Amino acid sequence: MGAHTGRAATRPRTVTVVVLAVAALLVVFALAMDPGEVSGERVAERAAAVEDAPTGIEQPAQPESDVGSAERHDPDDPLAAGPVDAPVTLVVFSDYQCPFCAQWSHETLPLMMDEVEAGSLRIEWRDVNVYGAASERASRAAYAAGLQGAFWEYHDALYEGGEKRSEAGLGQDALITLAAELGLDTERLATDMESKETVAQIAENQQLGLDLGAFSTPMFLMGGQTLVGAQPSQVFLDAFERALASVETGER
Repeated sequence: MGAHTGRAATRPRTVTVVVLAVAALLVVFALAMDPGEVSGERVAERAAAVEDAPTGIEQPAQPESDVGSAERHDPDDPLAAGPVDAPVTLVVFSDYQCPFCAQWSHETLPLMMDEVEAGSLRIEWRDVNVYGAASERASRAAYAAGLQGAFWEYHDALYEGGEKRSEAGLGQDALITLAAELGLDTERLATDMESKETVAQIAENQQLGLDLGAFSTPMFLMGGQTLVGAQPSQVFLDAFERALASVETGER
């Protein structure tokens, strides 16, 4: 009994010594590192960036971004609506698995389309696919629909009722079935979805968004202003009016 008691008594001291030694080594290692790598602020920034990435929460604009460079004004762009020489251009960065994008498309896009019909606005759609493979597949299908002149019809169907589809609803078969329901050439759509042109264009659009800071969706560029999140429709209407006024007065 006495021997057993003695060994038991020494274990806590041994463990304590080991713990202290490890802690000391960790302190030395931390001091040797770049302070920015171990600061709580840096860790918090990274955690926030990851946690908030695919949401509609407003984040600061990227001040170094040349937002004007996002406007292509390509008359053959299948993902655009409105005249190429419209006084104001709205560039939308989106994702087909993003609920906030679905909400914006249902509530605010029709109001923006009124300005498109009036010839005052051009909308250019760009998908960044922050939610992954299903989003990228849907964006290729939408682009392929655009090659048949039906991008906006297909786009609206993907966000029917202001709701995003389930991941299964963005599967290959489901996307082709949707094309059939819209009266599109399904064989052509299936081929165009996998074409080098489509894959390259979707990748280019995604990189453009990331380069401009579209790490969350939806994000918008209009009149040199960055808007993030599915904000109330009036926010976009006011931003459009300001952009139009600046063009008319020659301030831009």
